[in-house]
Amino acid sequence: MAEYDVVDSPSAYQQAVEALRSGTGPVGVDAERASGFRYSQRAYLIQMFRRDAGVFLFDPPALGELTALQDAVGGVPWILHAASQDLACLREVGLDPGTIFDTELGARLLGFPRVGLATIVEELLGIHLAKEHSAADWSTRPLPAPWLTYAALDVELLVDLMEAEQSLLAEAGKDTIAAQEFAFELSRRPKPPRSEPWRRLSGVHSIRGLRNLAVARELWTARDELARTRDVAPGRLLPDASITAVAKAMPTSKRELAALREFTGRTSRTEIDRWWDAVSRGRTTEDLPVLRATGESIPPPRVWADRNPEANERLKAARAAVSEQADELRMPTENLLAPDTLRRLAWSPPEPISEESIAAAMAEAEARPWQVEATAAKVAAAFVEAGQSPIAPPEAAS
Repeated sequence: MAEYDVVDSPSAYQQAVEALRSGTGPVGVDAERASGFRYSQRAYLIQMFRRDAGVFLFDPPALGELTALQDAVGGVPWILHAASQDLACLREVGLDPGTIFDTELGARLLGFPRVGLATIVEELLGIHLAKEHSAADWSTRPLPAPWLTYAALDVELLVDLMEAEQSLLAEAGKDTIAAQEFAFELSRRPKPPRSEPWRRLSGVHSIRGLRNLAVARELWTARDELARTRDVAPGRLLPDASITAVAKAMPTSKRELAALREFTGRTSRTEIDRWWDAVSRGRTTEDLPVLRATGESIPPPRVWADRNPEANERLKAARAAVSEQADELRMPTENLLAPDTLRRLAWSPPEPISEESIAAAMAEAEARPWQVEATAAKVAAAFVEAGQSPIAPPEAAS
């Protein structure tokens, strides 16, 4: 088995850059972060492969700016698997492709039921790819040799995998679709930050009472500030389950807080003063949160039958139409049209409802041209038909 070295010195970096510059064809790219261990989403290892050059494993924290590497390969196509997971951390260190091929997205468009890299490599190339280090702490230094081999194999096969998918996409008449999807993924605007990120706390929906929610919010905020300062994943300092348990129990003293069975985590005891201060703020603040966040999303479909029955009928009819079309195209429904786009259209459709107005609304929601062409007429027809059908009244409670 080949042995791999980390590129972490100026001389090794320059040699690697020149080798990649002299290589041929596209470059396979991957990045390893330390999710679950670190607060930041920075890249702790960047892997690149190019034919006639080989595999190189770059250490961004040790190397700093990577301008020369960008100059060497920024103008050639990049191949990534699940590019949306890596583009942000690559751009953070100055690496930004001009064009991409996403092998995970390509597999989705081809209708593969499982699209993990190991699965697709085995399906299309007949090679078994072990994934035992995917959840490792890549901020570890030095990186163990087995991890480096795993990281290298993640990019060494990407060119072959791309070529296999390109042939299948062309055979299925989906090469134009794939090109539009890859271009969109590369240019996609980042989502705006949530106005109340603490509401993503696991189990927050089980917390009752505004005062209890205030305690959960203050604990989440205190944990986030400490995690950011220490660059540690928040859940390693204090698990979500501990925060929700405290918010439900509402301890009245530091002693009660420390005695909670669910109050666990790396800093649950060593930072007890910090957590108790947060609980105290939540117990006394006059800035109580509202019961539900507003302005960030439409209601969940499960309540539409009562709150907006017309929209509920539109959504059911359009979902069936889009699902049928996705089956015909042999791809997941969510890749044919984003579920959130369909829900928003059903909740508040353009007036008057027509193929043209639906198409315009889809384009405004960043649907790609091929998606609009494949679904606008069907969604418009489903909306119109749902509006002409009698709406059954909610069932009476027994």
